[in-house]
Amino acid sequence: MNDFKKNLENYIFQHGFDVVGYSSPSVDKKAKEEYLSFLNKNYHGEMKWLERHFETKINPKRIWNNVKSIIVIGQNYAPKKNPLINNLSFNKANISVYAQNEDYHEVIKIKLKKIQSWLLNKYYLDSKIFVDSSPIFEKYFAKKANLGWQGKHTNIVSKEYGSWLFLAEIFLPVEIKSPKSKIIDGCGSCAKCIEVCPTKALVDENKIDARKCISYLTIENKGPIPMSLRKKIGNKVYGCDDCLSICPWNKFAKKHNEMKFEIIKKLELPSLKKMISFDEYDYRTYFSGTPLRRLGYIRFLRNVLIAIGNTEKKCFSRHVIKKLDFEDEIVKSIAVWSLYNINKKAFRIEKQKRYFKEKSSLVKKEWDRF
Repeated sequence: MNDFKKNLENYIFQHGFDVVGYSSPSVDKKAKEEYLSFLNKNYHGEMKWLERHFETKINPKRIWNNVKSIIVIGQNYAPKKNPLINNLSFNKANISVYAQNEDYHEVIKIKLKKIQSWLLNKYYLDSKIFVDSSPIFEKYFAKKANLGWQGKHTNIVSKEYGSWLFLAEIFLPVEIKSPKSKIIDGCGSCAKCIEVCPTKALVDENKIDARKCISYLTIENKGPIPMSLRKKIGNKVYGCDDCLSICPWNKFAKKHNEMKFEIIKKLELPSLKKMISFDEYDYRTYFSGTPLRRLGYIRFLRNVLIAIGNTEKKCFSRHVIKKLDFEDEIVKSIAVWSLYNINKKAFRIEKQKRYFKEKSSLVKKEWDRF
């Protein structure tokens, strides 16, 4: 088994992964109770699949009954510069680091399939591979496998890679012993991630209310973004890296060495004027092969309009007014809010022209706010 483990790790590292660990497929009582509490408080918002998959998430054998070990693999995606600086580019669309390159799901899946084939051909071992694709208690098993500890921002933190690790799993039908010693929590009294969160989504250490999280609001949430949180989103149009970026352990992280995680230049702070001018074909073409393509055109426009509203600059008025005629009521309603923030005179003119003709109660509600 030692030779198998050594050969397996060598093969995994040959494919560009940075860290590997092992865990049994069991979940302890405390973790189950904490996760259930998260669901009971409705901290998961509209992500109802987390409720449906609760029993599966706490019992990997419901995914594959033959699993006896979980290999947890980490890949560094640390950026060259601290993404916090991007918050200051008010006229630009701020995109989360992981989404400024090729879709990591596809990049990692290709590597995992090669490892899966190698396990079958060399050791006649069946296996199951996952990269954010099934209800797996991913961060719990990563911690259990000693890839790092769970930071106060709820993500895995590593002494070598800071907060910048993609995670993936391989289920094996053979037992590989988990490490006896556990990595000590390295957060100490530091609470920078909690303090930096613009929307105060980190309600306590290791506890997040996803309904306030900018990543949830701009990606998972399909409806209007709550009024009280719009200003706090700033220029972010897809995700948020603030709590990860400020982690002091990032100073030890080296830039990633995966070519496919190199920033695609056109995704690094693209112009908001360019983004708001996209029709659906432009959107699909521009973001093809990246995580933003899965967002959908409606949510994309909603997010861009909020970012424009937060610029408070009149130069966007023509583009925003055009979206007042958009067919989707969510886009139209956010366009109303955005116009008020950038050009109050134009807002009053458009309200007089449009209010009594408007059929959508959602859009009328936005006109009525001001």
